[in-house]
Amino acid sequence: MPPLRVLIAEDQVLLRSGLARLLEDAGMEVVAEAGDAPDLIRKVRAHKPDIAIVDVQMPPDHTDDGLRAAIQLRRELPEVAIVVLSQFLEERYALDLVGEDASRVGYLLKDRVIDVSSFVDALQRVARGGSALDPEVVSRMVGRRRSDDPLDALTPREREVLGLMAEGKSNRGIAEALGVTGAAVEKHATRIFHKLGVTDEPTEHRRVMAVLSLLRAS
Repeated sequence: MPPLRVLIAEDQVLLRSGLARLLEDAGMEVVAEAGDAPDLIRKVRAHKPDIAIVDVQMPPDHTDDGLRAAIQLRRELPEVAIVVLSQFLEERYALDLVGEDASRVGYLLKDRVIDVSSFVDALQRVARGGSALDPEVVSRMVGRRRSDDPLDALTPREREVLGLMAEGKSNRGIAEALGVTGAAVEKHATRIFHKLGVTDEPTEHRRVMAVLSLLRAS
């Protein structure tokens, strides 16, 4: 299998270089690096990497330039997976990035990079068409209550399973996290899909739609 082709968009040179070294040591190919949002868009168009890792705050405005560029690229080049890194926990950023499609997208806090194996696993999962939302963001979304919350129909365990789905974990990963069998996770997932009204789609698409239900409810 050819190495994953990665583009890194980060304006801090030392962090960008360190991230490139980390990914190359993990067997990935860093095809390009960008230091600002316009450069990111140009280089993604030119190199068409498997995945682009994008900092939220980048020049020229140093606000959410990276995020806006990532959203533009998701519309323009949906075959390029996108993982956005943020220094701060901003649920709005995750919602804006995911939009109506939770496939081939990730939103992680920069602190997650320290756990190299988990970070690399998240990149690979997103590049394969999955999703990876930071556990802290998911925890806030699952924990929030509203009077018209469509997730009220879910049991506490089903909410746990949905939260782990939102992080991008497979059924096996969910089973390991909860200390249950894969069969038990599959039963929970089936009930979640039924309660959220996403029962008539292929399995992978149902997972995406269930995650979107979580996001919209938040």
